[in-house]
Amino acid sequence: MSMSRSEDWVRLRHMLDAAREAVCFAAGRPRTDLDRDRQLLLALFSDLSLIGEAANHVSDPGRAKLPDIAWGPMIGMRNRLVHEYFDIDTERVWDTVRDDLPTLIDQLETFLRAEGHLD
Repeated sequence: MSMSRSEDWVRLRHMLDAAREAVCFAAGRPRTDLDRDRQLLLALFSDLSLIGEAANHVSDPGRAKLPDIAWGPMIGMRNRLVHEYFDIDTERVWDTVRDDLPTLIDQLETFLRAEGHLD
């Protein structure tokens, strides 16, 4: 089963790399660090924005091969981070990184490995 567009697997890999990085940045850190550490906050914003941007460029047939991924919410979060950065719910950012990204990582790793695009 190959992706309909050759760029899709590259976008999925970008999503995976950014998700892994965000989870790594947050690992072992308390939620309050988002309020005290601007670098952490900006790093998580950047990774979440990258995930949403890459998701936005995965083709419809590519998305259909991964129906359990929340494509709309990921793209929506990216749009909010980029266009409404002044009114971001840091609790939601933290919950996304801690609760949602590990699942996304598992989904992407499983798919990319099965497609031969991940060791």
